[in-house]
Amino acid sequence: MVDAVEVLICVTCKSTDPDGEGARPGARLYDAFVAGGVPDGVTVRAVDCLSNCTRSCTVALRGPDRWTYVYGNLGPDSGAEILRDGAARYQAAADGLVPWRERSQHFRKNCIARIPPLFKETPHV
Repeated sequence: MVDAVEVLICVTCKSTDPDGEGARPGARLYDAFVAGGVPDGVTVRAVDCLSNCTRSCTVALRGPDRWTYVYGNLGPDSGAEILRDGAARYQAAADGLVPWRERSQHFRKNCIARIPPLFKETPHV
């Protein structure tokens, strides 16, 4: 069985609403994602600031012994289904590397960072 993975959703980005009213965009994405059901083997966490405010809503997908991905520009309401599909595909990939053609268009075009797993061996210097 593949290890459980985490979806981290930044909930602190400020709204682009000129009146500043209503829930913050990331909080709306978090609520929509949870309300629609979290894929099996996935844990979702609301986190403070992923430091990608210019491309919010921002999320990170991570898990043990797998690549971590950071994605931005998800819609606060429409992004939940994109994220749900991406999280399920990420969870199913043993190393977190979802084949390019199997990623959504949004994930292909809005990857902020790809971070390798922690190395288990001692580096050569």
